[in-house]
Amino acid sequence: MIWQGDKPKTGIMAAAREARYGLLAAAAESFEANLIVTGHTFDDQRETLQMRGMRTEQVSTGIADAVLFDRRLWILRPLLFSTRADIRAFLRERGVPWIDDPSNEDTKYERVRMRRQLSADAGAESNIRGVWEERMALSAKGAEWLDRHFTLHGGLLGQVMPDGLRQDRAVLNYALGRLAAVFGGQPFAPGRAQMERVFTFATGGGLGRMTAGRVVFDLRRDGLYLARESRGILPLVLRPGEAGVWDGRFYACNGSTASVEIEAAATYAPSFLCLSQESSAPEFLGAKDASRIVESITAQMRGGWIPVTSLGSSPSTGMREDRIALLPKAAWKRAVASAPALTSEGAPLSEEFARMIELTPYFAPFDRFLTRFDFIFANRLSAVFVTAPYARLPLRSIDGKTI
Repeated sequence: MIWQGDKPKTGIMAAAREARYGLLAAAAESFEANLIVTGHTFDDQRETLQMRGMRTEQVSTGIADAVLFDRRLWILRPLLFSTRADIRAFLRERGVPWIDDPSNEDTKYERVRMRRQLSADAGAESNIRGVWEERMALSAKGAEWLDRHFTLHGGLLGQVMPDGLRQDRAVLNYALGRLAAVFGGQPFAPGRAQMERVFTFATGGGLGRMTAGRVVFDLRRDGLYLARESRGILPLVLRPGEAGVWDGRFYACNGSTASVEIEAAATYAPSFLCLSQESSAPEFLGAKDASRIVESITAQMRGGWIPVTSLGSSPSTGMREDRIALLPKAAWKRAVASAPALTSEGAPLSEEFARMIELTPYFAPFDRFLTRFDFIFANRLSAVFVTAPYARLPLRSIDGKTI
């Protein structure tokens, strides 16, 4: 299979990785396969750990031995603890030829330069396995923390209960970092320095707000609130039949016959917005009198389709008035202002038209590449957002052996 289309001038290795797995997934689906196996070696693992170690002091899990790609297909790497030399010797003994990628010898790439500097490390394998076990244990503890200490309001505003901020630091850093990535639409948790600031702020006792990783952390007496900050939210245009990810937080698929634009609700409604889970959209939603309709969105989250409307001085209320009244108004307004607003040719969508747009939460740190180390936490997060669970590894045990 060939990578078609324009290629970036920078970050070519990362872009090639994305393209490579996309092509592998397309091939697997054409074969009706449910598993992809790649030939990553122990040498690849050591190179990755060395490169990541130069960028951060945090302990890295390196290349995972099992990864779920795009929520669809599992990728296994059974040769991850076999060296490149051993594999070549095995093939040579059997007269099996192989192909060497010329880029593996091109020193303009960091990985190639790192490869030439590395020396053998006999204890590296046991160290990596130990890190993996610790990470999976942390994922399980993070999932328990979500159950006990985290609440999601309207699919847009997260709340960590006060007791949740007094838990084990490692668990809190793990859970808060991944929640920040989810609410900020980022593929990775904030870096160590940023998370140190967040942890100090969240556990310091002083009330207030801070921003990190595109997320506003709002610390109040009833807990820590998380919502996407309003800056840097770019629009997404989808033609009929197209799909894409908006702001790293929502997957959208346009099943209508017209082009649809997705923007932040604040673009249309700087005034207070209300989220309605229980009342249907007003009859005039989608009317041509745009002066009366500030904004409308729909999102397939908790409670089904959630229309959001704001009508100048008379907002449409929902999510039950008593529940909204318990939330800090500023935090709630901030969260709803970051919601996806759907329009077509500048006009809000009618409820009927909006239902043709599939709009579901997207978890940027997990939905493209989910390692088995984070699987437990990610799956529990899916339950919190009431989205479909992640696919489990398609492995079976026969006669005591996992296949």
